[in-house]
Amino acid sequence: MAFMAPKISTEKLFRRLQKVVAAVDLPGVPAGTFGKVWFVSGVTWIRYHVAFDNGAEIANVDGAEITDRKVWLAAQAVRDQEALERERAERRENARAEALANLATGPAAH
Repeated sequence: MAFMAPKISTEKLFRRLQKVVAAVDLPGVPAGTFGKVWFVSGVTWIRYHVAFDNGAEIANVDGAEITDRKVWLAAQAVRDQEALERERAERRENARAEALANLATGPAAH
């Protein structure tokens, strides 16, 4: 099996002092942790020095490992809304199944 080099960012995606979120688990930083880009470096591999809200500071963070905070929060809101809709649909289905069962056998209290 051949070894494949990891994909690295070659374009500058973030700027200094931009608010970001860890998109993946990093050493000492769980995914979803907010942070701020303090330094951008690199010519062929663009990497970032990020200070995270949990106190961790990591240098050489690839752009694929972080995302813009506003983009992440918007995506999180969509995920939360979808989960809420699934939960509501499940409750409706359970109530419907209970109502149909009550039609056949009568309510449990009778």
